Amino acid sequence: MMEESEAVKDYQLYSGMTVAELLRQMKESWGFTAAKIARGADIFKKMIDDKSCVKFLSFPACIVATGTRGVLKEIVKRRLVDVIITTCGTLDHDLARSWKEYYRGFFNMDDGELHRKGVNRLGNVLVPNESYGLIIEEKMQEMLAALWEEGIREISSRELCWEMGRRICGEDSILYWAAENRIPVYVPGLTDGAVGYQLWLFSQDHKFRINVLKDEQELNDLIFESEKTGALIVGGGISKHHVIWWNQFKGGLDYAVYITTAVEWDGSLSGARLREAVSWGKVKETASRVTIEGDATVILPLMVASLL
Repeated sequence: MMEESEAVKDYQLYSGMTVAELLRQMKESWGFTAAKIARGADIFKKMIDDKSCVKFLSFPACIVATGTRGVLKEIVKRRLVDVIITTCGTLDHDLARSWKEYYRGFFNMDDGELHRKGVNRLGNVLVPNESYGLIIEEKMQEMLAALWEEGIREISSRELCWEMGRRICGEDSILYWAAENRIPVYVPGLTDGAVGYQLWLFSQDHKFRINVLKDEQELNDLIFESEKTGALIVGGGISKHHVIWWNQFKGGLDYAVYITTAVEWDGSLSGARLREAVSWGKVKETASRVTIEGDATVILPLMVASLL
């Protein structure tokens, strides 16, 4: 006979209900994804509270084009994590949205018509050319010219992110608060985006280099100097893999929360559940872990708001 405390309970909704209370009830209601979201919030809180744990955050660029950027900024501003690994597109959107607006659209819009109007569609977010490529080129070329004048000839992705945060991103940005709080941001695929293209463009007239191996040395030192590690991993791809890859060298993550919409049956890394990472030694067998299937633009605000 199951204990009464393990029984499924109905939600008890009321006026003035807090997000923290909603997450608590999600745990008791035992909805299919709701239970995982509640568990994810619990693991993330334990990871934050564990002072011996180096906390990683990884995420893809697409959610930075949405209002979820504000959730990521709050995580960094409040120093809830110690290390960020992301993609070049994050730098693109974080910089662009510091100066220009993106707009609300729909998934089923006429893409040919949008193209003729000079508007790019990212899911249901609309990104005019002047809000993306043009402003990124303007601000990046100004910054790179300033760095060159100061005698800088080589830079790592972490150093570049801090310079962007200090010089050309606003206080509502992720990079600004990463620089302010000295939280390293690593971009292993730095050339795959508008910021990366501007780096290449600048290098055509200047002997300017990106030192990716300096980033890797810093990640090596972080991993091997840590007692424990944990990660909030949003989405898959290179940012997810770089987190779990480095953590295999210390026996795997001690805490792991993974949010994904990808399917498992195609063998992709994005679809791979955390249990698969256990077989590679990238997540410990004993780790507190959960994979949450769903849209991070819904799940992440719920989880983080419940902790705040």
